[in-house]
Amino acid sequence: MNYQIDNLDKQLLTLLMQDVLQPYTEIAKELGVSGGTIHVRMRKLTEMGVVKGSQLIVNPAALGFDICAFIGVFLEKGSEYRDAVEQMRQIPEIVELHYTTGSYSMFAKIICRDTKHLREVLNEKLQPIAGVQRTETFISLEESINRQLTIE
Repeated sequence: MNYQIDNLDKQLLTLLMQDVLQPYTEIAKELGVSGGTIHVRMRKLTEMGVVKGSQLIVNPAALGFDICAFIGVFLEKGSEYRDAVEQMRQIPEIVELHYTTGSYSMFAKIICRDTKHLREVLNEKLQPIAGVQRTETFISLEESINRQLTIE
C-alpha cells in the first residue's frame, strides 16, 4: 500500500483521539472537507494498521476497583514466555502485559477491588503459573498522566 499519511490524516487522528464519539460530519466541517473524505481516510488508516479500533474507557474506581498495581514478573527461563502469556490471558484483572528488557521478564498492569483481591490474584492466579519464578508488586497511589501519543 502506497498511501502516505498527510496533515489531514494527522488532524483527523488528533480530533478522534480527543473524542472518538465525534460524528464524522462534525469533523468534516471542522477540517473543511466532506464527510465521505473522512470515511475514506478512516478506512485507509484502518487498513494500514494506523487505527486499530476504538474503545469505551471505563473508570475502574467508579465500579469499585480501587487498586491499580504493576507487577514485575520474573520467569525461570525466557522460553516459558509464550506459555506464561497464554495463562495470563485467562486472568481478567491483568489489563496490560509487556515483555520487557531489564530486571523483569514481563511487566503487568492489574486492576483489583482492594488489597485482599490483589493478594488473591497474586497468590492464586499469577504466582502458580508454570515458569513464574517470583513477582514484585508496585501499587499505584495516583495516575498522574494518561494520554495518547501526540501526532505532529
